Order: sequence, then C-alpha cells, then structure tokens
Amino acid sequence: MIVFLQTYWPLVLAGCERCIAVGASLHALLKKRETNSVIGWVGLIWLAPLIGSFLYFCFGINRIQRKGKTFQDKLDLAFSRVNVPIPVEVARQIDEAKKRHASFAQLVDAIGHLTKRPLLPGNKITPLVNGDGAYPEMLAAIAGAQHSITLQSYIFDFDDAGKEFVVALDAAAKRGVSVRVLIDDVGSKYSRKSTTKELRRRGIDCRNFLPTWYPIFVPYANLRNHRKIMVVDGVCGFTGGINIRAGCIVGNKPRHPVKDLHFKLEGPVVIHLQESFATDWAFVSGEFLQGEKWLPIPEFQGEALARGVSDGPDEDFERMLLTILAAIAIANRRIVIMTPYFLPDSSLIRALNVAALRGVEVVVLLPNENNISLVQWAASNLLSQILEGGCRVFMTAPPFDHTKLILVDESWALVGSTNLDPRSLRLNFEFNVECYSLELARELSELTNDKLSAATELTLAVIQSRNILFRLRDGIARLLTPYL
Repeated sequence: MIVFLQTYWPLVLAGCERCIAVGASLHALLKKRETNSVIGWVGLIWLAPLIGSFLYFCFGINRIQRKGKTFQDKLDLAFSRVNVPIPVEVARQIDEAKKRHASFAQLVDAIGHLTKRPLLPGNKITPLVNGDGAYPEMLAAIAGAQHSITLQSYIFDFDDAGKEFVVALDAAAKRGVSVRVLIDDVGSKYSRKSTTKELRRRGIDCRNFLPTWYPIFVPYANLRNHRKIMVVDGVCGFTGGINIRAGCIVGNKPRHPVKDLHFKLEGPVVIHLQESFATDWAFVSGEFLQGEKWLPIPEFQGEALARGVSDGPDEDFERMLLTILAAIAIANRRIVIMTPYFLPDSSLIRALNVAALRGVEVVVLLPNENNISLVQWAASNLLSQILEGGCRVFMTAPPFDHTKLILVDESWALVGSTNLDPRSLRLNFEFNVECYSLELARELSELTNDKLSAATELTLAVIQSRNILFRLRDGIARLLTPYL
C-alpha cells in the first residue's frame, strides 16, 4: 500500500479532489434555490480544484438551523402570552381603510401570510435623523429604564459614541435593570478595542452572533446579523439603519461621516422588535426571555398601523424581497427608494420597470460616493436597466447616506436595516417595520423631497457616454453581485 501510494499519489490526490468536488456540487444542486448561485458555485468548484470546494464549504453553506422543535415551541409559548387587544373602533378603522383602498387590503393580507404576524394598530413612530437625533433619544430611554433593556447592533464600536452607550448600560445594570446586548461577530471587529469585552468586564451579559474566524479585512462574510434593535422595558423600541459608532454623529464632523435614519417606536409593534431580539438571543445563549419584565402587555400610543418583518437565510428566507415586491405591485402613484447599496436582482428590476410602465413614478435615491467601490461599480452597470424602463435615479452629494427607506403612494413605508442587495435580501439577518400612517408618510416624504432637491439626476445618456474602460470595469464588478 505504501509503495502504491508513493508511486500513484498524484492520481490518489486527484481522485480525492474529484470526490470532494462531486460532493460539493451535489450539495449545491440540492440546497441552493437560485440557479445563478448554483451555476456560480459549481463553476468555481470545478474550475478551481480544491480551492473552489474549500470556498464553498466555508462560505456557500448555510449552517444556521434555528428552528428545532423544542426551541420553537418555547418561543411560541412565550409570545402567545402577549395578546394585543384591538379596540372595536380601531378594528373598524382598519376594515374601513381596506374597503376604501383595495390594494391596501391586498398588501396587508400578503405580508400577513408571509410573516405570520398581525398588523398592529395604536403605534407612534418617530423618525430620528442621523446619530445626532437617534443617540440622545436612545440614551435617554436607557437612563429611564426600570426593568429591562435589549440591544442588538451589527456594529458597536468602542469609540466616543460607543463609550456613552457602555456607560449608560452599565449604570442601568447597576440600578437593577436586566440588560442583554447582542453584537454581530464580524461587526464587532470594526472597532480596535472590543465593546463586547468591555461590557462583559462590567458584568453585562453581552454575546457575539455567530463567532467566526473571518478577519476584519473580509467584509463580505455571509450569514451576518445586520439587525439594529433596542427595546426598553418592553414598551419603547428603536430600529432602523444606524449602527453605534462616532461617524454617525454628523454634527461632530467626523473623519468619515455617515448620514442615516432611525426610528423610535411606541405601542404594540414593539413586541415584534422584542420577539426578533429574543429569537436571536435564544439562538446564541440558550436563554428564553419571558415574563412581564421582557414582554409586558403593550398599550396604544398613536395612530400608526405597523408590523415587524424579520428576514434571514433560515426559515425567514426572502420574506423581505417578497414584501418589497408586493408593495411595488400595489403602487398607484409613486414609489421612492433610498438605499446605500442598490444591486437589484432581475425580479426587482422587472417589478420597478413594470410599475413605471403602469404610470407609477419610480424614484431611486443613491449616494453619489459609495463607501464600497465594488458595490458602486456593480450598481452603475445595473442602473441602465431601470433607467431604460422609465425609472428615475438621483445621486445625493456627500457625506455618504446610509438611509434605507421605501415609500409607496405616500401612505406606506418600509423602514429598517435592509439594503437592496443580495447580501441583505438573501444572506444576512435583517429586521424592518412596515408602517401604514399618513402622518409618518408625510414626514418621510418631506425628508426625501429635501434630499431630492439637493440631488443630481442620473440619466441613461450619462451612463452610456462613459469611457469604455469604466463600463468594462463596472461590467466585471457586476459579475460579483451574488457575493457583494
């Protein structure tokens, strides 16, 4: 045997590599839903021996399995005890709104089927612009906490902004408030000093989501938890696109300023934020957050109808994409999209183009200077497809705008953490809130109109007149879209 191996080791090695490649290819064929993804991975596996299979096993397999029976049964029991009583007059208002606007009823039902969550009335939703507006409100809520705080962020830097939150959370814990903090493991590495270690040093229960060996210079690691959620005493919640880092406080003129939008939520919908956090927390810690301290009976605070929409590469797969497609389909007058990363797949491109063909005004707002060059190059190649379909694209001036927002007919809004790229829509864990509120929509319309008035419209002629080298660069970058 030893002599055989010494003589024929190249053939043995080649045979083993082919067996591994066959196994990886069969797994991709059986498990991957997207044809383009299957073709991409199988091509890489066979064209890059060993390396392709290694990359597939590292990055191509979804290892998240959260829906064990015991696990899910405990979560269902915890949240079934939180009932949101709907007053007769509010229920009547919902029914009347459905009758007046048939598409409204269709959207409510469609997203209800997707999420298995009810649309909840009685919410107050307040937009908070940049870290300048969001952080003081969040810190004030922490300072006023009496029973519990849950905080989840993709990035939680230990800088001037992060230190304020650490001190506030520490003070809350010392006065007897139960505090739970969840930070994505890759996002935690953006800061030179670990916020996780500092919080633990102070005795606060802080966990990292899905610990990984990926170094910080691999920013495209899959299966990351991109959600931004904070809930205080189970009755006041915050969510949106803002991470916790000094660059989000634009008024301080940081070296790399980032504009963004966050939201303060009060009312029954806060239970959906807490539910999302509790599911992730149970996954990483095994602890199930139950009882009045975490899940009090919510009270009505405002006029907005709202519902949380969780999305991820597990059992929640493609909920956000289908939610967005459903909203586009019912639009009658206007669609406004703001996103920092715009890499739509063919289904989203067609939906926007069909809406424009129906006479709906479709407006897409993007940052003129993106913080990820590859994404900007790939997006430039795709923009011609929606411009050809009659959509309009506007580029906002620096600083970089990280806002994620979709407005339909100035009455429906989708806010939260999701970008319109494959990473957010298929590979990361995200959380958004759909809102039916004329008052909120009016505020958000004013905000987007202000941005539009200062933006520059991008035309198809401008894209087509670019230098051939830039167009080739953008075309090559587009090939990486499934991985960006």
